[in-house]
Amino acid sequence: MVKTDIEGKRKLKKKYLSIFIVILALIPVLAFILLSNKSLVTEEIDPSYSTETVTRETLPVINTTTRIIKPYIDSNVKVGKSYYDYQGKEEDQINAIIKHDNTYIQNTGIDYISDNTFEVMAILDGTVSNVKEDEAVGKTIEIKHNNGYISIYQSLSEMNVKKGDIISQGQIIGKSGTNELDKDLGNHLHFEIYDNGQSLNPENYYNKEVDLKKEN
Repeated sequence: MVKTDIEGKRKLKKKYLSIFIVILALIPVLAFILLSNKSLVTEEIDPSYSTETVTRETLPVINTTTRIIKPYIDSNVKVGKSYYDYQGKEEDQINAIIKHDNTYIQNTGIDYISDNTFEVMAILDGTVSNVKEDEAVGKTIEIKHNNGYISIYQSLSEMNVKKGDIISQGQIIGKSGTNELDKDLGNHLHFEIYDNGQSLNPENYYNKEVDLKKEN
């Protein structure tokens, strides 16, 4: 009886010893696997990139530019009187002269005409800097834009904004109409763009990309 117990204990020790030997044999294998995985991770991440660099690259980019749009979308609208270009052709310059009370005036904008009244839109985001009514040029809206430009909309029959209003690009600000200065044009919009006090030919600036962060 005693002999049997001793043999059982010996067998149990041998079993534990075998398990221990197996564990010792597995340690190098596990170490190799762990080192291999660490090597793969090291190869996938370029050490030249810091955490700060990766964070910056994943941040969304905010677009600060936009393109100037026309002050109308009605396909029936066309140019009635062109902008007076000092370097333009003589024929074009003649078409850009306004005659009023025996006085000839060089057109500092463009007159868009249509048989029917059409909606007038802001060409860019901005702030309404002036709203007025004048018998000669009709109802007028002036908008100061974030890129430093100023746009002027004259000969309006209706105005949907007031001074100080914040305007979004494409927002309807009024409707075309008539005035005394260009009464021969009938229903129209007289439109001007200025940059630092200098009038620009609007037709050369539509779809032009501008920086909205430019200081006024």
